[in-house]
Amino acid sequence: MFDALVIGSGPAGLAIAAALCDAGLRVQGLTSTNPHAEWPNTYGIWCDELEVLGLSDLLAHRWSDSTAYFGPQEMALHRDYGLFDKYKLQTYLMDRCDRTQLSWRHDIATKLEHTADHSRLTTGSGEELTARIVIDASGHKPVFIQRSQAAPIAFQAAYGIVGRFSSPPVRSGQFVLMDYRSDHLSAEERLEPPTFLYAMDLGNDIYFVEETSLSNNPAVSFKVLEQRLHQRLAHRGTKVTEILHVEHCLFPMNQPLPDFNQPVIGFGGAASMVHPASGYMVGALLRRAPGLAGAISSALSSNSPTLAQTARAGWQALWPQEKVRKHYLYLFGLEKLMRFDENQLNSFFTTFFSLPDSEWAGFLADTHPTPELLRAMLHLFGIAPNNVRLGLMGTFGREGSLLWQAMTA
Repeated sequence: MFDALVIGSGPAGLAIAAALCDAGLRVQGLTSTNPHAEWPNTYGIWCDELEVLGLSDLLAHRWSDSTAYFGPQEMALHRDYGLFDKYKLQTYLMDRCDRTQLSWRHDIATKLEHTADHSRLTTGSGEELTARIVIDASGHKPVFIQRSQAAPIAFQAAYGIVGRFSSPPVRSGQFVLMDYRSDHLSAEERLEPPTFLYAMDLGNDIYFVEETSLSNNPAVSFKVLEQRLHQRLAHRGTKVTEILHVEHCLFPMNQPLPDFNQPVIGFGGAASMVHPASGYMVGALLRRAPGLAGAISSALSSNSPTLAQTARAGWQALWPQEKVRKHYLYLFGLEKLMRFDENQLNSFFTTFFSLPDSEWAGFLADTHPTPELLRAMLHLFGIAPNNVRLGLMGTFGREGSLLWQAMTA
């Protein structure tokens, strides 16, 4: 019998598997894909988040010239941004797993049964794997994690190209977090959900450009995003001359939290860990995996723990009361942003990135304690223009419920 069984070998699965191995547990992995296969998407992060963890060497690129556009004028962000070297990140996590000789079964999970002190998982090939606790890190559509009924789910969607261009889409050494300029769109197109450019210079005349919808229900289609990206480039006199990689991203931003009373623990997208304000998650995986692994290790080392006790300890470590409270505050903010028109959205982000760096950085990383998070939100409200204040003041539909849940969590 294994101490822990991890389902999934993406960033979430490897992060929690590595942390469990570091905690001295005997871990088994189960994945429907090759755990050594290259991850398809790119992962960005603010560099100071990695510096705190001592993991800056996992970056493939780093930019000090970080900017945004919420109108015709460029806005400097005064903060270094990085792009993970996916191979280095994957290897770093796999090496930690290999130290304890963790093995991966290449199969699918089909059935999970529970006894008082362990779980028995049946794979697609009929093999049975037994563990004292199962961690489902299989993504946004998890195999076993149960959630409450959700309101309509909003998705972040993006279509991106890594390639060469007839002229630079951004200047040399520049990273653009958000370019919400819409002068390339018709008046009719501007009435549709706004999208922004996320772009960076990768060196050697190679650039990454991605048209992104922050959050929308229904999701903005890849076809629309691709069309808008080419419209944006053409408006600035730029054509794609060589495509090296095409990226499609689609993931939920406002999934409900899991049921914390179930006997299996989630991690990553399966545990609703996507940041509702930004869509980022990898930094949170690296920060939060050791705490969850430690809680599981402590629970398993106690005197004959039941499966329910181990799972409860894991969920409490992953989603303590303060994290739950902040999650609802972020969801409240996301609902507001999805109601904003283009002018309100640009005014909001101009105000947000005008806050002191420490305030907006902690907000995006979810590292502020609740009082500091509320202080940053009130500061934003205090300096925001009237069109943003009016948009923030009204409560419609789910917003009142989310604010109540934040207050009573």
